[in-house]
Amino acid sequence: MTSAVVAGCGSYLPSRIVSNAELPASLETSDAWIRERTGITQRHIAAEGEHTSDMAARAGIDALKNAGIAPEQVDTVLLATSTPDYTFPAAATLVQQKIGCGHAAAMDVNGACSGFVYAMSLANALIRSGQSKTVLVIGAETMSRVVDWTDRGICILFGDGAGALVLTASNEPRGVLGAEMFSDGTLVDLLKTTGGISATQTAGFLQMQGKEVFRHAVSKMSESSARLLGAHGIYPAQVDWVVPHQANARILNACMEKLGLDASRLVMTVDRHANTSAASIPLALATACREGKINKDDLVLLTALGAGLTWGSCIIRW
Repeated sequence: MTSAVVAGCGSYLPSRIVSNAELPASLETSDAWIRERTGITQRHIAAEGEHTSDMAARAGIDALKNAGIAPEQVDTVLLATSTPDYTFPAAATLVQQKIGCGHAAAMDVNGACSGFVYAMSLANALIRSGQSKTVLVIGAETMSRVVDWTDRGICILFGDGAGALVLTASNEPRGVLGAEMFSDGTLVDLLKTTGGISATQTAGFLQMQGKEVFRHAVSKMSESSARLLGAHGIYPAQVDWVVPHQANARILNACMEKLGLDASRLVMTVDRHANTSAASIPLALATACREGKINKDDLVLLTALGAGLTWGSCIIRW
């Protein structure tokens, strides 16, 4: 059976870094307060005029170079984002043009922080069905533009960036083993923006009921992970690396505890990148690969929860 194998990964982070130490100048907060509650020490912020599609293209080019694949070989571009450049066209079409992917199909996937897991599930289905042979899956966000920088409970959490994977059709016994996606629209008010094109003609600002989101993130990410592993006959102890959505260090550690896994198997980059929504998992994957952590044949578990609420998991034989 055809499988969707990871051929390469890449990332891009804006050059501007805002450390916790800079925030007390405009907020009633401190480095110690932020670290204790989130584990975050800094975040990258997009430059003026730097858009989501710009960062996505940079990450995509990096991933293609890592894979040794030419842009024109890509037949589908999936961009997980909730902060596109425009209402339309899809930011993915801008990325396709900037990278030079010929006439590849291109579309955005808006699952908020779960977007990259959703996009991976779609990419896997496209390749297994034979509709696509080479899919560029990107997560990219400019979260700094949908947070109120006077709200210390929200703005300290988020950053900007992009990460990407190249998936190719292969007959090798590895690649994406399975993926699951879920949502519950009755919980929409727990995490959302105050505006939107149809509702207010503005993007609005992000709002979150932090304690409730924390509770749902831990329970749903761990339950989804355990269910997916069980469906494929994999014990948690067989997983080499867990790469969750990088929302908060306390959430990540709580998920590992519920799965019964040692923290040494956790890939955590939230301290350096903050919460980059749909970009967080591919950024963490690219970082772990560069650091020599993830290697061929490693069993890698991805899991995320985002606004909607949406959530899901994906298991990959690297």
